[in-house]
Amino acid sequence: MFETVLIANRGEIALRVLRACRELGVRTAVVYSAADADSAAVRLADRAVCIGPAPSRRSYLNAAAIVEAARQVGAQAVHPGYGFLSEDADFAEICALNGLTFIGPRPEVMAALGDKSSARALMSRAGLPLPDGSVEPVPTVEAAVEVAAGIGYPVIVKAVAGGGGRGMTVVRSPADLPRAYARTRAAAQAVFGDDRVYVERYLTDARHVEVQVLCDGHGNGVHLGTRDCSVQRRHQKLVEEAPAPALSAGTLDTIAETALRGALEVGFTGAGTLEFLVDAAERFHFLEINCRIQVEHPVTEMVTGVDLVHEQLHIAAGVPLRWRQEEIRPHGVAVECRVNAEDPDRGFAPTPGRLDRFVPPGGPFTRVDTHGRPGYVVGPHYDSLLAKVAVWAPDRELALDRLERALGEFEVTGPGVRTTIPFVRRVLDDAEFRKGRHTTGLVDRLLAAAAPGSPDPAPATTAPPNA
Repeated sequence: MFETVLIANRGEIALRVLRACRELGVRTAVVYSAADADSAAVRLADRAVCIGPAPSRRSYLNAAAIVEAARQVGAQAVHPGYGFLSEDADFAEICALNGLTFIGPRPEVMAALGDKSSARALMSRAGLPLPDGSVEPVPTVEAAVEVAAGIGYPVIVKAVAGGGGRGMTVVRSPADLPRAYARTRAAAQAVFGDDRVYVERYLTDARHVEVQVLCDGHGNGVHLGTRDCSVQRRHQKLVEEAPAPALSAGTLDTIAETALRGALEVGFTGAGTLEFLVDAAERFHFLEINCRIQVEHPVTEMVTGVDLVHEQLHIAAGVPLRWRQEEIRPHGVAVECRVNAEDPDRGFAPTPGRLDRFVPPGGPFTRVDTHGRPGYVVGPHYDSLLAKVAVWAPDRELALDRLERALGEFEVTGPGVRTTIPFVRRVLDDAEFRKGRHTTGLVDRLLAAAAPGSPDPAPATTAPPNA
């Protein structure tokens, strides 16, 4: 095992990794920007190195500064968390060239899988089903029109280098495609530095289901079952649960086994997630693979008892996988919601500000991953995720009731600060969601129902404005 690991991230995931390292007897160092000088991770780490000012491109995205920080603290490995440089193949290669172990897949594998066109081609060859559409990038609007005409509308134009819910445009009619194609390419170039896009059939009334896998450097791998992540706004997840509900056991097993086969065939190592869309007939289609720990990993840990960050560290240190597939026995149901500092009534606009009161919930089988505290200032520079509340129960109904209870206890107040808690409580109160019949269209439906002139859809909106 490593002596010292540098954590190249911030917020709740930096704390999550720090705690895992400490449990394994590994010294920790964190990097931080000037805006995060008083963060919980900085307070708890064995060492902390300031790597720049608040803007992420001058701090958390500054590969040279991170490598220099690793040298200063004598780290042997870098854990990138999620976001920032966690799926940057160039950063992984820079780490390797500087004698640092990047905790994730090998740079060449990450490069192939980070390119969505390449990943789709690799997974197709591995036998994973894809949505109808182009496998290769679509170079012109004329080619996009031809692909769309062949597969039928609606379609979705996606950036090859996209991620995190960005670089996607749904197109519902031929008249809208040229402008959407041009806009998506321009946005992809601005955000990712790569304007390549592809076009695929957009599946309406579909479920977003993903599979957690662990693969070592010795050819071994296991899957840890499924998660449902269908509750999304602008392709950003709000509520996740394990296992995916209301699907047959046969479908769940087939998706999980197919995902593991694909990961092993492309030489994946570490903790990864393969994402799928599942239609009403339970046909599933590969979307992408994420080469990092996911925000929603706690629900998998709660139903399997496997510490995914511990496993990431062991795999990166060269230890053969410590689990066999028959030892992975998911039990019960876990549900997680993200508590973002956002105002759902203003299009989920961020609401930065100082937290005067911050009291997370407690109780049995309730887990809160957060970096928040009274006095903490939610800044405008980074992602608005403030906390994750995850619960476990023997069955889904009790798990949902337990999450509702926990959210009712969560107190977050501060001048101008709003959170997504009231909206999540509306989701939990929705009849289709309670039955496990919801799709990726759920959030749009709830927002439309709450639009001016529409009846109030759920009593959960009566929660205190700063809840």
